[in-house]
Amino acid sequence: MKRLLGEKLVFDWRIVLITIASTLLLMVDAYHRLTPYKYLDRVLLYLVVPLACVLLLFRESPGRYGFGLGDWRAGLVLTALGIVLMAPVIWFLGNSEPAMADYYKNQLRGLPWTTFLDLIGWEFFFRGWILFGYARKFGPDALWLQAVPFALAHVGKPEVETLSTIFGGFAFGWVAWRTRSFIYPFLIHWFIAAFIILVAGGALG
Repeated sequence: MKRLLGEKLVFDWRIVLITIASTLLLMVDAYHRLTPYKYLDRVLLYLVVPLACVLLLFRESPGRYGFGLGDWRAGLVLTALGIVLMAPVIWFLGNSEPAMADYYKNQLRGLPWTTFLDLIGWEFFFRGWILFGYARKFGPDALWLQAVPFALAHVGKPEVETLSTIFGGFAFGWVAWRTRSFIYPFLIHWFIAAFIILVAGGALG
């Protein structure tokens, strides 16, 4: 029997919990609405629940998961660079890809707070909870590991955007890794999301 079962498996329970919980939270978000507003759902699922896990189950400081200002000087510089580099790319894609216009044309209402609520939890989920949780065991490889579910969560968006997200997820992760904070990738992502809606939605045309 022992030969059949092989070696005893030993798991890091925090890694197991993060993996299972993050997968289920993404599925719940895809299949259910918990409140009348999907943006509030995402705050609950991607910010409140992970923070509750950190505080109540892990009994750790959220700061260990990037919840704080971190290296704010580097963070502000990287945020500015990210915005400067991405603005012309977004302008080009938003004006040249019909699929982008079709997808984003009805999302202008409520900007920029809709994207703020949509992404504040989203970024802590990937660039805080998953990234720094995995980093303890997997080191820098966690940058790629967290980028995979991030990319898959974009399926259904315009193809050109979705194909880029494995690289974008890594880049956001690196900014969080460098600054030890999810705040700066959040700020970059917030700009990207709001700007692409404005451009593709025709508000700046």
